[in-house]
Amino acid sequence: MKIASSLLLALLCTLMFGCNKKAPDAPSSANTATTASVTASSPNNANQEPTEAQREMAQKRALMDYATMEDQFINDPHGQWASSVKASSTFGDDNNASPSSSNSADNVKGGPDGNTWTNNHQDMGFDTVEVSYAKEVSATQVRIVFQNGEGVEAVSKIELQDSAGKWNTVWSGISEQKRDERGPRTWFVRNFDKPAFKTKAVKITIANNVQRGYKVIDALQLVGE
Repeated sequence: MKIASSLLLALLCTLMFGCNKKAPDAPSSANTATTASVTASSPNNANQEPTEAQREMAQKRALMDYATMEDQFINDPHGQWASSVKASSTFGDDNNASPSSSNSADNVKGGPDGNTWTNNHQDMGFDTVEVSYAKEVSATQVRIVFQNGEGVEAVSKIELQDSAGKWNTVWSGISEQKRDERGPRTWFVRNFDKPAFKTKAVKITIANNVQRGYKVIDALQLVGE
């Protein structure tokens, strides 16, 4: 009986020990997610410096995007270019001799061609450029082509002239556009609601002190039907 009692007591102890033995902790889902997050954000997997080949490809994509944008603007079937232009100043106005034709407002006529108008003020007062078109349209957009972005930040107002000769402001404010680093021209593009009148001319106002330096415009396009 004593032997049987001893065996029974040993068996009970074994069972109790087995029941109280703690199983190894399994990783929680939170720990797993944290580990995965750390792994994903580690320097070996993210924020790596692009290779030379990747930088070259990114530059080519940017140039292609720029070329596509310009092609769409230049060949827009609803766009037309200036037929006559006059400006409030021209570089060299304050000289005794007449300003050089290389800076004349007439250079704004037609599409972008590298021939430009340059104003005569770097940081003082306002300048205006008034542009007429061959066809009156219901305008919805104006595009101004600045050589090297020189003046794109200084545009402060756009007015449209109706058939009766009245000027109507369709936008005024501070230009949010910056120089387009992808190419030699920066396009200032401004959309507006179609007015009730037909447009035959556009006048833009430039606040010279908003962007210091001379303002250089290649072309001015009116879009409408």
